[in-house]
Amino acid sequence: QHYFTVLFGHEGQKPLELRCEDEVDGDEWVEAIHQASYSDILIEREVLMQKYIHLVQIVETEKIAANQLRHQLEDQDTEIERLKSEIVALNKTKEKMRPYQGNQEDEDPDIKKIKKVQSFMRGWLCRRKWKTIVQDYICSPHAESMRKRNQIVFNMVEAESEYVHQLYVLVNCFLRPLRMAASSKKPPISHDDVSSIFLNSETIMFLHEIFHQGLKARIANWPTLILADLFDILLPMLNIYQEFVRNHQYSLQVLANCKQNRDFDKLLKQYEANPACEGRMLETFLTYPMFQIPRYIITLHELLAHTPHEHVERKSLEFAKSKLEELSRVMHDEVSDTENIRKNLAIERTIVEGCDILLDTSQTFIRQGSLIQVPSVERGKLSKVRLGSLSLKKEGERQCFLFTKHFLICTRSSGGKLHLLK
Repeated sequence: QHYFTVLFGHEGQKPLELRCEDEVDGDEWVEAIHQASYSDILIEREVLMQKYIHLVQIVETEKIAANQLRHQLEDQDTEIERLKSEIVALNKTKEKMRPYQGNQEDEDPDIKKIKKVQSFMRGWLCRRKWKTIVQDYICSPHAESMRKRNQIVFNMVEAESEYVHQLYVLVNCFLRPLRMAASSKKPPISHDDVSSIFLNSETIMFLHEIFHQGLKARIANWPTLILADLFDILLPMLNIYQEFVRNHQYSLQVLANCKQNRDFDKLLKQYEANPACEGRMLETFLTYPMFQIPRYIITLHELLAHTPHEHVERKSLEFAKSKLEELSRVMHDEVSDTENIRKNLAIERTIVEGCDILLDTSQTFIRQGSLIQVPSVERGKLSKVRLGSLSLKKEGERQCFLFTKHFLICTRSSGGKLHLLK
């Protein structure tokens, strides 16, 4: 048998003694309680924020140093061009100072032939040198980087085309047929459930059809390729993803509940048998939009890795990447908060009397499990246990829920319902 004691920092509160059946479970509970302090989590978050700010300052310093070096290189390039122009001017002056060679008509025919051969040789040498320059550039790191950048753009267009096709199947093979079914005489699903499952997926499809057409128009103007203005158009409209992502788990729950209806389940299987679905279920198509924003962020990271610092689109692409990352963080936090609230409410609904402290959205669920409450001993005598009415001589099994701010202890009745102890 393995015991542990919870000591409270307030006066008048007696220690709580609990027992586990095995040592591993006891160690896990003790470790979880140690790490559940809300203030410790806030302190750890503050330390991480300080480290993040320090790293951001280092990055900014490195950027400033890089800009200074870049300006120095530009100044040196300007100076080189100036010196080259002076050399050309001096050469022209020397040419003018040379004595007149006489009329070319008086030249010897052999001299003319020699000059003609020399002209051919100079042309051949020039063409060979130009060929060498072109081959050197083709093998250079800059050309390789440009080839990789072009390939990233081509892959992006293909991925966008595939994504638009997936949204098209979702809308035309599932959403619109189910809307019609909801309007039938014996509807297998209600209009409210259809709206809950698909939400604004049709709007997302229209948005990406526009974006895809813009990408294809840019590719048609190859090799001139400008993408940043497309992202400038796309960014303000991406907030519709927040609503879809926030609703995703709920939409899957509604779909699972609707599948309990045999008529709906039979109809859905008919839709999923469509060759356009390629054997994929409706849940798969509903999940595709969840990964689109991270896919854009990865593509922009790869694109910027092969975009020179002096490139005309560099700043616009960096701005688009930062906005997408900010939107992704907000969406991730909202999904985490929503899932945490749903978990807390699910636990609150299992308690017969309800529990108001679980309505606090700032606390996070950590773990749950069964523990055995041990009667506390005070001055050699058994005293009344702090939590609930427990026999002085018997141990009691408790269902425990650990959060970052609270530790709930419940009893389970014979019917399986939970009752919160005071």
